Amino acid sequence: MSVVFDGSSLKAMQSSHSHTAPTALSAQELSQEIKSFISGVDAVQGRKLSVREHARCAVRLLRSVPACRGAVLEHLRGVYDEHVSAFLHNLEMEGNASSGATSNLEDIIQEVHGVLSEFIRLNPRAWAPLVSTWAVDLLGQLSSKHAGRRVAPHSSSLNELLQLWMSCAATRSLMEAYSQCLAAMLAWCPDACVDALLDTSVKHSPHFDWVVAHIGSAFPGTIISRVLACGLKDFCSHGAKDQGPPVEKGSRVPKIGSVVGILGHLAAHHSDSIRKELLRMFRESLTPSTPLSPTSSSTSWEASPQLRRAAVPFLLQLAAMSPNLFGAVSSELVELLRPPVLLQLQSLLQGLPREELDNMLGLAVHLVSQSPTGGARVLRFLADTATPASVIISGPTPSPNEGVREGCDRLLQMLLLHLHKLVFNRSDGAEVGPFSSASSSSQPQRVIPFLEELRSHVGQLCAETLRLERKRHLWLHQLLCLLSVYGGLSLATETLCQLLTQARNPEELALAWQLHTTLSSCMAGLVPAAAAHCVAQIHTHTLAPRQLRQLLLNLASAIQSQDEERRGAAGAQSSMAVQIGSAVSGHLHDFGPLLLHGDPAVSHAAARLLSCSPLPRTSSPAHLLLLSRAAVSHFFLALQRRGEARRAGRAVGQTGEAVSCSVLLLSRLAAYAPLTLKAILQQLVEGALHKGNAHLFGGQIADMSGAPVTSPAVSPDLGASLLDINCRFGTTVNFSGSVWSVFHAGVIGKGLKARAAPNLPDPPGVIQNIQTLLAVIVQCCSSSSLNGSQSPADPDEPLPINPEAAKVVAVTLVENVCPDVANGELSWPPEEHARTTVERDIHIRRCFEAHPVLFPLLQVVAAGRPALCYCSAVLRGLLATLLSHWEGSREASSTDSPWHLQASSLLVSCMGEGQLLPPVLANVHEAFAHLTPFEVRLLLLAVWEYVRGNGPLPQKFVFSSDKGVFCRDFSRDGDVSRYVAPIHSVLHKNIDRLGHLCWRFQL
Repeated sequence: MSVVFDGSSLKAMQSSHSHTAPTALSAQELSQEIKSFISGVDAVQGRKLSVREHARCAVRLLRSVPACRGAVLEHLRGVYDEHVSAFLHNLEMEGNASSGATSNLEDIIQEVHGVLSEFIRLNPRAWAPLVSTWAVDLLGQLSSKHAGRRVAPHSSSLNELLQLWMSCAATRSLMEAYSQCLAAMLAWCPDACVDALLDTSVKHSPHFDWVVAHIGSAFPGTIISRVLACGLKDFCSHGAKDQGPPVEKGSRVPKIGSVVGILGHLAAHHSDSIRKELLRMFRESLTPSTPLSPTSSSTSWEASPQLRRAAVPFLLQLAAMSPNLFGAVSSELVELLRPPVLLQLQSLLQGLPREELDNMLGLAVHLVSQSPTGGARVLRFLADTATPASVIISGPTPSPNEGVREGCDRLLQMLLLHLHKLVFNRSDGAEVGPFSSASSSSQPQRVIPFLEELRSHVGQLCAETLRLERKRHLWLHQLLCLLSVYGGLSLATETLCQLLTQARNPEELALAWQLHTTLSSCMAGLVPAAAAHCVAQIHTHTLAPRQLRQLLLNLASAIQSQDEERRGAAGAQSSMAVQIGSAVSGHLHDFGPLLLHGDPAVSHAAARLLSCSPLPRTSSPAHLLLLSRAAVSHFFLALQRRGEARRAGRAVGQTGEAVSCSVLLLSRLAAYAPLTLKAILQQLVEGALHKGNAHLFGGQIADMSGAPVTSPAVSPDLGASLLDINCRFGTTVNFSGSVWSVFHAGVIGKGLKARAAPNLPDPPGVIQNIQTLLAVIVQCCSSSSLNGSQSPADPDEPLPINPEAAKVVAVTLVENVCPDVANGELSWPPEEHARTTVERDIHIRRCFEAHPVLFPLLQVVAAGRPALCYCSAVLRGLLATLLSHWEGSREASSTDSPWHLQASSLLVSCMGEGQLLPPVLANVHEAFAHLTPFEVRLLLLAVWEYVRGNGPLPQKFVFSSDKGVFCRDFSRDGDVSRYVAPIHSVLHKNIDRLGHLCWRFQL
């Protein structure tokens, strides 16, 4: 490995020799040394030289005859190899590395190292290129030759390999000599030294990597910049046309593999320097007019236009071969690609041939798809740049040049196509996804780094897609489909839930249908899984109230779209609607608590969803009861919110819709099962009489006696003392009676109790609320299937009230109005016996006074004959108090007691509707307004006597198959005329005012 030098170099070597040789050899001695070195035999003694003696002879020649340097260095290769072999043999034999061969040669190694180091120090230009090439080539040969030894670590264990070779004196000496040469050549010729390093790395990689790692750690800045420059020159000399898919080591671009290996080793500790140098090379390649930096040499690549044009393809090829290098610069590269830089890049690429440009785009697509980090930023950059100028882009990004936009558009289309191939071919032709079959789930799935990184950005991608920007949302929607297929059922479920949560109108919601259509062909059970995921988000309170409301509304819209299918517009949307309806029906008990959500918008959305979703075929009784209770509570909340909106002067559209949805939900639940019917009716009646809801129906809060509670202003403090009353307890009168024995009229000496005037702040609202309550109760009672109620013959007629449902209302009403009434108290005692239950009767009357809704509820019960019979105790108590009032009244006309007149008329009317009275007695309420209080009492007394003589028993009613209702045959009750005599007497006395009503009282 000799090198030819000019005369000046030779003189310099001789000069260095004269300084370093301790004693000059004579011509005869020099001749003998040369003969001994060539023959390997001692020229004086005639014996064969040992390895150590032969090596010393070579060292003496190296000192004295510079022209022999090539032969001497070539001979020293064997000396170094002998020392390395002995060193490794001792390690393998578990020796102490003190064998004769090693100890005899180590001093020779040190001597050779001292001589070479001195030569390099005195004359670096002559000796550094020669020694550096020899040292690095010998290191490569030794590393490859002994790589298979037992004590040599694997080539991937770089640290262990480095420790092994640096503990060997021979390889350590070579490494130090090369480092000294490189340090000396940095100022004037670094390329030759780095070229030798690259050539050796290509030839002996990966066993030579430890050398590169050590040298690079010692000279990071120089190695990185010069390795890149040498790699670029070699890449350009081979031709950039060879770029394309990632090439393997040993291909047509030999040095680029070595460049990748070197930079990969340095990336662990010098990634920042590598990143800066790569970005600097990219920027320098786009700015031909940039002057050379002060540190650049005249042979730097920046001065060559050809190398500048090849820099971008070279960097692409480099990044494709090393994902670590691409990851180091990808984030800053996106920030660097501003419109001016993009225009420079476009002008640079316009001069490339079409085939080469296509290869570069394919390589860029491959890089993006294999990028493990920054995928979301790259995607946003491509989408923003490729979006047409007519679309408003969020953020500070200005509208790009048309040529740049078309290029990014093409790149984005190629990326989507490439991802499509990767996703659907990653199982080598098997079914896509682990959910397809058991066999496919066992096959290893190839990871796609770009999609893997986007898994955590599904929410942002869905939000960008739903903006419906031209072309942009189509790209993102296609990417969401690919991401869902790649991520499997879990990621597809999350994507569908995100679209259902964020969509705000039918156009945006249609993207969810399109996603389902695409995924349904390769993924089963998507909609049920999405419903379960939504329920899990509800339970964990992941969604904000606004998002939760939108999700519920979108689910309701999806279910309601089934009407399109029934009208013949069957399609993907209708198919998904059926699946969503089926999935939601299985989670009704999970959506039910949302009816009581603190946000009115959320509760309204939940009511809308539940009112249109199909009910499951079977369900747990506990779930049904919880759902029924929540639905009833929501009904009263909806009425209250509607009243608040009316009083505030706001539009009641949304609150009115909430009431309608609540009514529909209650009627559907009531028709579902007898259990839900009974629970809903009970809770509706109890809720209407509850003190928290009584004001909705014109009611007032009543005390234990049933009397309305008056405010302190109306009922001032009378100064009564409980202590004084207890002290006078022995002198008080002992009133016999039930637990309701209290003073009702007032306090002796203080006068009568002040009567509170009824306070109806919103009479139209009260009337509307009562009508709504009655409507929902009537719907529940009419749609029930208890005992199989029949439909009327005329479809225009309303459905009859189911007797069993009406009985539930009756029993609940009695339990709430008078809890101490026994269920068996159906028969009526004589009128004079009513005084034994006077306290209870007064309580019943005051309940009717405090709750105007009781009379309409009685009318509903009366329509479901014979259910009114079960209200016998309440009717009897109310009638007894009315008889007592009319008996003690001293008013001239019954109209002077308006409430009692209205109560008497409604009571008799309800009893007539429930057929507790014959028609002749049921019509007496029509004359009450024209009579005096005493005459009203006579007519009510006749009613009492009839009911007492003909008890209100359900057994007296017979089902009429023609009418579909229960009817009572009054002819079986005996003669009615004896009860009509007082009526005729009153008619005769007031014939001038009641003549027009006489025909109503004919038997």
